[in-house]
Amino acid sequence: MRVPDYDLPPEISGPAAWYGPDQAARTDWIIRFSAADIAEIEAATQLFLTTGAEIGQMSRSDFPLPGLSPKLATVLAEVLNGRGFALFRGLPVERWSIAEAAAAFFGIGTHLGSARSQNGKGHVLGHVRDLGLASNDPNVRIYQTRERQTFHTDSCDVVALLCLKTAKSGGDSALVSSVTLYNEMRRRRPDLARLLFQPLATDRRGEVGAGEKPYYEIPVFSWHENLLSAIYQRQYIDSSQRFPDAPRQSPALVEALDLFDA
Repeated sequence: MRVPDYDLPPEISGPAAWYGPDQAARTDWIIRFSAADIAEIEAATQLFLTTGAEIGQMSRSDFPLPGLSPKLATVLAEVLNGRGFALFRGLPVERWSIAEAAAAFFGIGTHLGSARSQNGKGHVLGHVRDLGLASNDPNVRIYQTRERQTFHTDSCDVVALLCLKTAKSGGDSALVSSVTLYNEMRRRRPDLARLLFQPLATDRRGEVGAGEKPYYEIPVFSWHENLLSAIYQRQYIDSSQRFPDAPRQSPALVEALDLFDA
């Protein structure tokens, strides 16, 4: 792989360029639902369920949250233009059925964006659970297994998870700033950082549309209109090498990916 000769984007400052220990010492990214918020969510949930409509057909107008919606807009602005994440607490999932939890979760989501399918079956709401599968099956997604997920991104602007039950063991989630990763790579090894702006083969894991290759090519880092974006799933980058026509990973690229993971 040739090292591109263009200049790297500048080092990025701002709220998205954070370090874990600093955020762990803060609590301003935790938002607790009030009793009034929950009452509003539950009323909207029951209103939607009485329609008998499919969850994927739900729009924002189907899930009215007149009091909570402005708060959600503030959180969305922080997710998109601030530190990039938030944690909601206080949803009483223990007293909800699966259908109620799904409708409530999706309904809140309609106030944060528009749903996009997350797999080849077109599902807009999925379940992260152990299905007894293993990631060495090339057509299995890791969230269907009991295996540890490494740091990765999902292919959307905002991703949300709702915890229904506490895991017997494990199940912890962790976050890292991709902006900080870029800044650190730029400082330490700009030659390797440049490689991650080049398209890399990434495995589709069996979710292949008509006329598509079983892998796609996309860079880890992209710079557009003075904004950095990142998309990354190391397991899928590595498993793309099972396809003979996929571009081969050079030793320098492997070193760049290893530094990103470090």
